[in-house]
Amino acid sequence: MQEIRAAVVGVGYLGRFHAQKYAQAADCQLVGVVDPRPEVAQAVAAETGCRAFSGHRELLGAVDAVSVVTPTPAHYALAREFLEAGAHVLVEKPITETAAEARELIEVAARHGRVLQVGHLERFNAAILAAEPYLREPRFIECHRLAPYRERGTDVNVVLDLMIHDIDIVQTIVGSSIATIDAVGTPVFSPEIDIANARIRFANGCVANATASRVSLKTERKLRVFEDDAYLSLDLQQKILTLIRKRGAAEPPGPLPVVIEEQSLEQGDALRAEIESFLDCIRTGRPPVVSGEAGLRALETAMRITGQVNAALAAQRRP
Repeated sequence: MQEIRAAVVGVGYLGRFHAQKYAQAADCQLVGVVDPRPEVAQAVAAETGCRAFSGHRELLGAVDAVSVVTPTPAHYALAREFLEAGAHVLVEKPITETAAEARELIEVAARHGRVLQVGHLERFNAAILAAEPYLREPRFIECHRLAPYRERGTDVNVVLDLMIHDIDIVQTIVGSSIATIDAVGTPVFSPEIDIANARIRFANGCVANATASRVSLKTERKLRVFEDDAYLSLDLQQKILTLIRKRGAAEPPGPLPVVIEEQSLEQGDALRAEIESFLDCIRTGRPPVVSGEAGLRALETAMRITGQVNAALAAQRRP
């Protein structure tokens, strides 16, 4: 395939990094970046050696691939226009505002034979990739994703902003439908939910307990997976994988009936890996690591959790 022509729509904090990765990718030309703030678009364009645009329509039909890194309400319309113009689309999470919009994007991508990938970046985290060989039949999963409060990202609640990462990972690991959800949460500093906890019970018996907060004093991204004969602890921030498993009959005896193995992994560049995987899917036709269907599944669960929390909050406020 010839050199892939790429663009990035929305070059704020995260979109700027998307532009950098495309500019550095082999056999890829970053054609342009789009942002309604001219000074922002021009600064990123100068940094990455491409053109700055104030609107996206000049790029329709002029690029083969695009990252949509705008606020969530704009995802659907932008992704649809580029898909219909023949471009492959990497859209940041959450895929869209509503499940109906996500289903439409999936249908449009299929109809035009285009890749639709969703930016669930943690799928490319080194700790997640290293843990994959050990993930067999999880019985219980515990997730903690904590962050200090920042104005950026508060256009959506903490479930759609942070917890959705763990929802996507857990649903992928478990591979079973959801039986029940029990969720609680509350706003703290913003009008939206700032801290939430969800207990998700799957049809196969596995239970996941996920906590997300953007009002914490520290940053933490940890995942713990318990199986019948092993316990995996993943530090997604520090990139450390700890495996505690039963000692085999052929292994030398020790003070404990378990073997503890710890791997300190290279930090890597998850965003670079995500974008290179997207470009490879365009070239080879293989399905993306995080498909539109996976993005829809995570969104539907996040919306169920959000709905349950908001219903409980409304009930508490009634006189």
